[in-house]
Amino acid sequence: MPRTARRPGRPHGPKKTTDRSHRGPGGLPDPALFRHALPGACRKLDPRTLYRNPVMFVVEVGAVLTTALAIEDPSVFSWLITVWLWATVVFANLAEAVAEGRGKAQADTLRRTRTATTARRLVDWRPGSRRPEERPVPAAELTLGDHVVVEAGQTIPGDGDIVEGIASVDESAITGESAPVIRESGGDRSAVTGGTRVLSDRIVVRITSRPGETFIDRMIALVEGAARQKTPNEIALNILLASLTIVFLLVVVTLQSLAGYGRAQQPLVVLVALAVALIPTTIGALLSAIGIAGMDRLVQRNVLAMSGRAVEAAGDVDTLLLDKTGTITLGNREAAELIPVGGTEPLALADAAQLSSLADETPEGRSIVVLTKERHQLRARAEGELAHAEFVPFTAQTRMSGVDLGGEDARQLRKGAATAVIEWVRDNGGQPADEVGPVVDGIAAGGGTPLVVGETITGGAGTTARVLGVIHLKDVVKEGMRERFEELRRMGIRTVMITGDNPKTARAIAREAGVDDFLAEATPEDKMALIKREQAGGKLVAMTGDGTNDAPALAQADVGVAMNTGTSAAKEAGNMVDLDSNPTKLIEIVEIGKQLLITRGALTTFSIANDVAKYFAIIPAMFAVAYPSLAKLNIMGLHSPESAITSAIVFNALIIVALIPLALRGVRYRPASAAGLLGRNLSLYGLGGLVLPFVGIKLIDLIVQFLPGLR
Repeated sequence: MPRTARRPGRPHGPKKTTDRSHRGPGGLPDPALFRHALPGACRKLDPRTLYRNPVMFVVEVGAVLTTALAIEDPSVFSWLITVWLWATVVFANLAEAVAEGRGKAQADTLRRTRTATTARRLVDWRPGSRRPEERPVPAAELTLGDHVVVEAGQTIPGDGDIVEGIASVDESAITGESAPVIRESGGDRSAVTGGTRVLSDRIVVRITSRPGETFIDRMIALVEGAARQKTPNEIALNILLASLTIVFLLVVVTLQSLAGYGRAQQPLVVLVALAVALIPTTIGALLSAIGIAGMDRLVQRNVLAMSGRAVEAAGDVDTLLLDKTGTITLGNREAAELIPVGGTEPLALADAAQLSSLADETPEGRSIVVLTKERHQLRARAEGELAHAEFVPFTAQTRMSGVDLGGEDARQLRKGAATAVIEWVRDNGGQPADEVGPVVDGIAAGGGTPLVVGETITGGAGTTARVLGVIHLKDVVKEGMRERFEELRRMGIRTVMITGDNPKTARAIAREAGVDDFLAEATPEDKMALIKREQAGGKLVAMTGDGTNDAPALAQADVGVAMNTGTSAAKEAGNMVDLDSNPTKLIEIVEIGKQLLITRGALTTFSIANDVAKYFAIIPAMFAVAYPSLAKLNIMGLHSPESAITSAIVFNALIIVALIPLALRGVRYRPASAAGLLGRNLSLYGLGGLVLPFVGIKLIDLIVQFLPGLR
């Protein structure tokens, strides 16, 4: 009996996990990362950098003003306010510096993968060239369209497509996957990345990137944040925060003018501190860190987002286009049932199905051998039993596999496509039983693939031929897919399965998987038309792809996730690249995008509620001396106006530090409707933002009231 071959594809091996050295216990940032980020936070105090964040720029201007006032008229109160205003700015910068620091750590790892490589450039290479002239050049001098040869043990000098040969490539420097992958010319797995290493054979690569624009160069720029631009949502939120800042500044100025009539005007230091306490410093400090951390979470899952806009769009996606094979199903049909016909005994059918599949090295053939062993306990054949057997391998021309057994009565067994086996039986003088046709049609109508098993026996009485039964092959839907699609449905996301199968098969698999709709016998033009149709209805569309024929649809989709194993055209067209080339990851990408939006919304809700609470906590304490009736509103019983404003400023700074881990880790995402998410935000972060300042300011007031100059 021939030995079963290993499943083609990735060789087996341990998967190298993503580097998480910057994580502390429970997934929180490592405290060392804060220490390393502190110098960067101080450098960000430069007004030329800080002006991009209007809220924190106002705080820094206030800190400069109170510093000048404290120098002119020093007091414990003025210096406390000054120190904590500067601390507020530094803590805000620290949030962004920590988020960027995690990306810089990843960028340093990528830089270490780049080595000075000498490329073997081919002069005037043409397909089929036997001995083209080679010219060694530094990899940095390669230009678009150059051809280079790479052999086992050598590093690929630049990004490109294989135009000749096949090789095993170690891509662990890029993907973190220790198992090598197969790359070959002429298909959708022809793209190679500069800096990866060829382990076997010889390939010719056509360079598709310019110096400094390789995949690794872009990865370094993106994870460092150097290429990160503010997304439309961030810009809109910054405008809102700037508007609120102006409103609160006007409120503070108005308070001072009103206080003049009651001879209760406040010192300028108090007014500056009050303005800082009331403007939305919390979300202003964390907004940039939230965006950087969202992209970082994708990088941790080996997904490279070309822009923050793509991450945001993933969170707003309305329609997901998912390929059936490899995404919804396991990718290989498996034997599910053996159906005898014409009075054949089930064990006899199982024996014939196993024998005829021994030479079939396809996944389907191997699954038949497994099924007969599990259902009928058929043991493996010893070599002696099949010494005179002649195996017939499966071919695309015959669409059958089988075995010819010698002996007194020569016996031939065949298994394959229904039409092919039935024709083979008829050619040998047999006639299939009447029930064969309905069984075959029933399996096909249910979305399965029917294979027919036939037999001929040649002896003294001549040759007899018959059909023994039918094998039901079915696409196996991945475990848990129905539940995941149900979660997406609760989020308001519509799922569409894309397949080349006929409509009957597609409908059956779609029903089993639980997707909302399907597109059968899909062509690249059909995919493009579907995306445009969805977008015309105001919906955002996400899809995955790996081939050159997928490039137009990837470019058209709002979120186009290209597989790293795919062609350069696909990777250029998409706005994300999945380094693991796992189509199912599109669902995770959507969840990460939604987590980013939820985190931003939750902390914005908390920040605004926080400001409202501070307003009602501080104002009564500040003006109770001039307006005794306001004392009734001083529900916290703050000690004095000075201790009240100092406590608010200290709380304002400390709450930023407390929320940095949440901004970096993200608010935990649970599938829910938009109304459900809004209710959760308001109840948890809105109510928390109202209550926490009262508690925090009161506790700080109990401490600072004992400081000299604040009594």
